[in-house]
Amino acid sequence: MERIVIRFGGYQGLSSINTRGAVRFGEVLDRELGNAVEFQLVGDVLALGRNSGDLPDMVESGELAACYMSTVRFADKVPELKILELPFVVRNRASAIRALNGPLGALFTQRMREHTPFRALAFWDNGFRHLTNKVRPIRTPADCAGLRIRTQMSALHAEALGAMGFEPISVDIKEFVEQCRTERFQAQENPLTNTFHFGVQRLHRYITLTGHFFGASALICNAALYGNWPAEVRRAVDTAAREATALQHRLAAEEDESVLAKIDPQENELITLTPSEHDAFVKAVEPVLAKHRKSLAPKLFDYLA
Repeated sequence: MERIVIRFGGYQGLSSINTRGAVRFGEVLDRELGNAVEFQLVGDVLALGRNSGDLPDMVESGELAACYMSTVRFADKVPELKILELPFVVRNRASAIRALNGPLGALFTQRMREHTPFRALAFWDNGFRHLTNKVRPIRTPADCAGLRIRTQMSALHAEALGAMGFEPISVDIKEFVEQCRTERFQAQENPLTNTFHFGVQRLHRYITLTGHFFGASALICNAALYGNWPAEVRRAVDTAAREATALQHRLAAEEDESVLAKIDPQENELITLTPSEHDAFVKAVEPVLAKHRKSLAPKLFDYLA
């Protein structure tokens, strides 16, 4: 069998949980196939001057064989994925992971196969998203008023954050990292792992644990490439995806506590909302949830219950 090169792309540094998952993917390929496959990890395309959003295009073109990418990037073609863009729908990480490993993930995989040039190998834990800002403590939606917040490339995310009172600006993570020190953004929202991985805690004193969104990243590969690989390579890729996903899920579950333990109260103010304060945010976005709930099948919500 001719040696096959599998290039895997990401947008984070070596210590990130996603890059560690990608490294495990390569280790399993090496274990299963040895010299039959050459695994190449392009761990951080941002360092190459590319946007994170370029990754799916790089996979589609064959420049990369695989990558991970937030599911928000695929929601236009796979509307069912919008369930993960609605605020406060996911309240329990374990239930979300069971759904992504089970029927919900299977549905997403089928839809991705039908409507995109990608094969979804698995869905990674992109974490509960929380607020940080450089202006003031946020405990209520009123505290969000007038703050410019960077958010993902998601109209739904922007709509929900606007309902909280923010002025949302949707940009790629590369642009955000480059401009985080400027006044373009006064606030941002991310999983704690990303907030600390990109060093935002050094610029934003206030961290509010809202958990307003729970995200997933699709581990995708070029469907045509996958289909042309010999059966033993496909089996090895599937095995690598399972083992890398198990590691990534475990690391993601551990990461929040690890990050919280690193917070220096001299540098950052950690704000944990009371139940009534949390309910105020839920109430603020109720119109957004009601508007978009009608466009999604009820079973999608049942999977995440």
